[in-house]
Parts: sequence; structure tokens; C-alpha cells
Amino acid sequence: MEDRSNGYEGIAAEFLAGRGSPRSSGIGARDVRAWAGRLPPGATVLELGCGTGWPITRELVEEGLEVHAVDASPTLVAAFKRNFPGVHVVCEPAESDVPFDRQFDAVLAWGLLFLLSPDDQRTVLARVAEALRPEGRLLFTAPPEPITWNDAMTGLPSQSLGRSEYIRILHAAGLTV
Repeated sequence: MEDRSNGYEGIAAEFLAGRGSPRSSGIGARDVRAWAGRLPPGATVLELGCGTGWPITRELVEEGLEVHAVDASPTLVAAFKRNFPGVHVVCEPAESDVPFDRQFDAVLAWGLLFLLSPDDQRTVLARVAEALRPEGRLLFTAPPEPITWNDAMTGLPSQSLGRSEYIRILHAAGLTV
């Protein structure tokens, strides 16, 4: 069976033991909480690459936001459902034709985009632009310089397109930075 999760299904047990639980380090939690706090109460947020939900989804939920989540690892999605039974989640790669049947006030892709190929990153950002309401907000993470490295958990290549290229892609999709 093909692993559509950029290697994360293959290391799901390791992920769950280290970073995918309430006792995880909380990487990004403070930044996501600050971003989420600037959204309107009850805003709808699409979270791409949600993993188990710890700690990022927890921050969104605690801010009173309506979260819709996507992750490609069946094991991580099962853990997500146990952790956040009231949050809608689908098991699909972010770059696939995930059926967004609505628009969102915000989209979050923490620690995901650079795991994808450059073409898939462009596809995801174009789809995000379509999924955002006018005046919607996007938060994603990637190194500011163009760089390639191996993901610390999967060992697979990761690639940042760099700040200038991300800005170009976002502008081409009709988003402002």
C-alpha cells in the first residue's frame, strides 16, 4: 500500500511516543495561540497536516475556533479522533483533491508544506487561496531561505522554496502577504 503521508505513517508509532501526545514539547503552540487569538470568535479554521492534534489543534480549540482538520496518516488521524472527538477530520493528503465544501476564515499548515514536493506546495497554496474567505488568514511554516534537508523523523527530503518564491506563489494565487 502506498504511503501518502510523506513517510509519517511509517514512523507513526515513534511520532505518537514522542511528539504526538499531550506530554510533547509544544513546538509552535505559543505562536499558533497568538495567531488564533487574532481571529474572530468562532472562526472556521482548516488545519492541514494536523497529526494527532497535539499541541496545535488544542490551541485552536481552546481559542474557541471551529476546526476542520486534514492529515494523510491513518494512524495519526485515528489518534486525532481519540484526542479531539468533536473535531471534523479527514484522512487525505493536503495536496489531493480534498473536498472543501466550504470556505474558511483561516488556514493553518504548521510543519507541513516543506514536506511536500515543490509542485505539491504550489498546488496546496493555490487550493488554500480558493478555500479562504475574502480577508481570510493563512499561517504556514517554512525556512525563509531556499534550502533542502532531510526530515528529522522520516529521513525523507524536505524543501523550502524560500520567502521570495512563497510570496510570488501567494500573490499569483490572489493572496496578500
